[in-house]
Amino acid sequence: MSDSLKFGTSGLRGLASELTGGAARRYTAAFLSHVGTVPEGRVYLGRDLRASSPAIVADCAAAIRAAGLEPVDCGVLPTPALALHAMAKGGPAIMVTGSHIPADRNGLKFYVAAGEITKADEAGIAAALVEAVPEGEGRAADESALAGDRYRQRYRGVLDAGALGGWRVGVFEHSSVARDMLVSFLTRAGADVVRLARSDAFVAVDTEAFSDALFEPRFGWIDAHKLDAVVSTDGDGDRPLVIDGNGEFVRGDVVGMLAARFLGADRVVTPVTSNSAIEGVGWFGRVDRTRVGSPFVIAGMEAAAVGSPGAVVGFEANGGLLLGTDVAINGRVLGALPTRDAVLPILAVLATAAKLGETLAGLVKTLPVRAALADRLAQVPGARSAAFLADLAETEGYAARFFAPVGEIQSLSSIDGLRFALTSGDTVHYRASGNAPELRCYVEGVTPARATELLAWGLAAAGAVVR
Repeated sequence: MSDSLKFGTSGLRGLASELTGGAARRYTAAFLSHVGTVPEGRVYLGRDLRASSPAIVADCAAAIRAAGLEPVDCGVLPTPALALHAMAKGGPAIMVTGSHIPADRNGLKFYVAAGEITKADEAGIAAALVEAVPEGEGRAADESALAGDRYRQRYRGVLDAGALGGWRVGVFEHSSVARDMLVSFLTRAGADVVRLARSDAFVAVDTEAFSDALFEPRFGWIDAHKLDAVVSTDGDGDRPLVIDGNGEFVRGDVVGMLAARFLGADRVVTPVTSNSAIEGVGWFGRVDRTRVGSPFVIAGMEAAAVGSPGAVVGFEANGGLLLGTDVAINGRVLGALPTRDAVLPILAVLATAAKLGETLAGLVKTLPVRAALADRLAQVPGARSAAFLADLAETEGYAARFFAPVGEIQSLSSIDGLRFALTSGDTVHYRASGNAPELRCYVEGVTPARATELLAWGLAAAGAVVR
């Protein structure tokens, strides 16, 4: 196995140079071996706009043909659009994408006919790897128009034609595969849409890293175009980005919480990194917490749906929304789609604010949401993150000394990484990224100023140890 390639919170990731060629063919062959029989004999492929993605798609197609199956190219489209199309066709799928991570990396997201694979499937794929797969031919049938249209039709009736009338919305297009669809959906809902910063080269947009310099132009955009909001997604269209008319980010977990309410969710499944206020808003019958990663949220939704008569909705702290059951909205039924989606939560949040006659900032202020921030330390090897976390959890007195500058530890949760609750009511949570050599830091503060202070301290203190 190539040194950088590994399964993380959502799919296989690693250096594009190590994935292109034999590795992509090997993992595709292993996936098909693990899946077993493919009833229609067709495997669906999609990709993001990274420079390395077309070659990797061709490698995957070659491995599919070598297995005696037919590759179907669904083109450049959002990951949830590929999943929706493959599920409708009853076949497996592979999305070639590195999502939000840097352009020199890429990845594979695997789907069985029922949806996104589980952690057990990941282990099965790894166990089925062989040393080499014939190169074969990389041509594939083209269903890009059909797959894209299926996704567009899914969301065309979610909002009425005038639902966003009077709103001016900027779409930060960069290299998102969802950019044109997002513009279309918002325009059909009555919004006056301004296209912003479209790029032919891939741009790594991490929707949780609010301090990234690439977001700095937002204030100029808002002022120049008199925008009520700026919206976008990550590279493969499964993580939303929502910015209010003041240039402030609406956190993904707040986006997810509002979207779940919009959809009438009875039961919500979300990772431990989502805001602690979700249980307190009183909107949902039950909230279940999981580890970070869509496979864990999906497993939680499957468990929640057993014997549950109401709608089950999942979301991650990044705002990616998953439907564990069918939901009724605006006189129609949206079918279950157990994989992250960015378009639906964006539409839901904007429509909620518009219906209530609130600005986005005003809507968020009505919520009892704790001040929360997140960022990461880039280029931190996994071994260094692991050693740091081990010291915090296991070395006697280490955690108390480490946190002494900001407070006293009250409790520790280790559902995923280490989440320290302080006696002050603040929290600091560290976890190693599953997709890149990064150490992530999540904080909640009793005030916005305290959250800002904690995040700056948390990054600096951890950086002094791991770098």
